[in-house]
Amino acid sequence: MSTEQLLSEKNGYVLTLVLNRPEKRNALTPDMLILLHETLRQAAEDDEIRTVVIRGQGEKAFSSGYDVTAIPTRVSPELQALLDKKSPFELALDSIINYPFPVIAMLNGYAFGGACDLAIACDLRIAADDIQMGMVPARLGMVYFPDGIQRFIRTIGWPNTKEMFFTARRYKADQLQAMGLVNYLTPREDLETFTYGLAGEIAQNAPLSLKGTKRIMNLIAPSESLDAPALEEARQLIEEALASRDLKEGQAAFLEKRKPLFKGK
Repeated sequence: MSTEQLLSEKNGYVLTLVLNRPEKRNALTPDMLILLHETLRQAAEDDEIRTVVIRGQGEKAFSSGYDVTAIPTRVSPELQALLDKKSPFELALDSIINYPFPVIAMLNGYAFGGACDLAIACDLRIAADDIQMGMVPARLGMVYFPDGIQRFIRTIGWPNTKEMFFTARRYKADQLQAMGLVNYLTPREDLETFTYGLAGEIAQNAPLSLKGTKRIMNLIAPSESLDAPALEEARQLIEEALASRDLKEGQAAFLEKRKPLFKGK
């Protein structure tokens, strides 16, 4: 399986993943999605990576969506066991959602269908102010799967989700921001600077706080409430942070009017 479809680069605490099929408008393939899953799984074991940025290659497309003509190449028996339960697309999005630290979609170009859903799976979305996005299953005669629709409902609400899926329109950047699908719009020439400024700002915060907060948000997300096991897990995360050296460092840095140096411990 070629790694050229997904490029990765670590700079300090920030990992960048690039969807790299510019000749196909960065269309998502099974191989690319499997690589995305595996890369994030490995990165999750490295607490020196505290923010991930996902972007498309070039300046035209974040991704045109799922390439229905692509087929996966040979995979390991261990990975095949996972693929027997979930598709490459589901594995990749689960890896984004459950990645322990924040994930940012840098929308440097248009994103349609599955690519729009992939962006929704990220924690934050920053877009160039000339992009377009849309959900096109209705134009293709497809019924989108429930988990994906639920992600849209949680992000942009019922009315906007119904409109996006029923009309299959292409939405311009200002409309996307008004709907709540993107957090920030920037001029294209400022997109990279703004995105990595925000990523760096996030990455400077306490790792245990970032991880614990994202995990609790993921526990709340399915039903907007927590059952007893989830509440217990949240309590343990809070107690771990309260007992950490990072908390003491954060308090000392505040009192001393300096930037904290967090270690994730």
